[in-house]
Amino acid sequence: MSEEILVNVTPQETRVAVVENGVLQEVLIERARARGLVGNLYKGVVSRVLPGMQAAFVDIGLERAAFLHASDIATHEVEGLRPEGRRTETITQLLREGQELLVQVIKDPLGSKGARLTTHITIPSRYLVFMPDVGNVGVSQKIEDEAERARLKDIVLSQIACKAQGFIVRTAAEGASSESLIADIDFLCKLWTSIRERAQTAPPGGIVHEDLPLALRVLRDLVGDEIDKVRIDSRETFQKVSQFAQDFIPEVCERLEYYPGERPVFDLYGVEDEIQKALERKVQLKSGGYLIIDQTEAMTTIDVNTGAYVGHRTLEETIFKTNLEAAQAIARQLRLRNLGGIIIIDFIDMSDEEHKRQVLRALEKSLERDHAKSHLSEVSSLGLVQMTRKRTRESLEHVLCSTCPTCSGRGSLKTPETVCYEIFREILREARQFDAEQLLVLAAQEVIDLLLDEESTALAELESFIGKPIKLQVESLYSQEQYDVVLL
Repeated sequence: MSEEILVNVTPQETRVAVVENGVLQEVLIERARARGLVGNLYKGVVSRVLPGMQAAFVDIGLERAAFLHASDIATHEVEGLRPEGRRTETITQLLREGQELLVQVIKDPLGSKGARLTTHITIPSRYLVFMPDVGNVGVSQKIEDEAERARLKDIVLSQIACKAQGFIVRTAAEGASSESLIADIDFLCKLWTSIRERAQTAPPGGIVHEDLPLALRVLRDLVGDEIDKVRIDSRETFQKVSQFAQDFIPEVCERLEYYPGERPVFDLYGVEDEIQKALERKVQLKSGGYLIIDQTEAMTTIDVNTGAYVGHRTLEETIFKTNLEAAQAIARQLRLRNLGGIIIIDFIDMSDEEHKRQVLRALEKSLERDHAKSHLSEVSSLGLVQMTRKRTRESLEHVLCSTCPTCSGRGSLKTPETVCYEIFREILREARQFDAEQLLVLAAQEVIDLLLDEESTALAELESFIGKPIKLQVESLYSQEQYDVVLL
């Protein structure tokens, strides 16, 4: 399988596309005016303690106060915790208003919600994740070879100077030399020392440590053995990335490539078109079937339909083939659109239990390449598959789009006919309450056309009933639902 990473840089934003076999799988966007906060460390000040929610609001210098739950408060921050780590204290015993503490952002502000915080600090490097106050060493579950797991764990354990320090060995460490791991440990320990020093002098609500910019984060987190090329279309960014690679990931240097072409790097694989498609509700499947994807505040729903696909054998076979194709398409769309939280998938009803099992397995297998953690349930009695996918940043739609000002996000408008009847009721209301010689109706073109055509008789009867003339005027800036009835 050929896999490439494309990095498109402009002064305003950096965009990263992960392409597998020529097909776009994932898009990451970071804008200069709104950089992601996940991974950043702040010197927070507790602004409000909420006993009813077992949480607190913490001021970290952002527009909205950030949220810290009791379960995200590390044991070293407080005294009186049981040795086995079981929490018996309430939030009021753990925190007080005005208290200063070092916090890390684990979720960017999403919609109307502030950032989510933790005091369980983690600092990632190429091969390891450093946990300053957790005294154990873990190894990524994706490294399956027991001998390799033991080797990696032994190397890390031999280097830990303090029992309180902990590390997680990342998937990228598989096959790494002991020298590389030791260099990573030294780097992380030095970084943590400097962070602690900055935390002492940082002002309350100030930033203590900022995570790497997107182009460097991608190199650290996404570039594994499976990545063949990383193409960057900015010479300045290419030089920065190359320097970072030489310092920390020398084996990646030969896979970095500066792209000087006249044709935009994203156009090489039709990435721009794929991004546009990822903002639409409907996703076409090759067989003729299609998906309908709806994002709401509470959850995302995905509906699978056979569409134009009629199959060649039985109905059950047609449904099975459509659902199998849909399972692969859904896994890609979740990554591409960065959909998180609760996701409900309505596959086409299948009566064969083996078919249900195979569709679920196909979905699980397709999700294996996803970097975000997901959990899948069995097919329910209603034929629905419920799943969750970890959400740490805004979805692609929320990054690139805003709520429609015309329909306010409803996705539908009142018909011109409905607005006409609302206008009639408003005219009656105002004619009874106020004394005027005539009335003027201001409305959109579609509504005025209807009043002059199909509803002209009803309008004439209304004029006769109230005994006052009614004038009509088109307002080009009004939406279909907007109107005004003015007394003259």
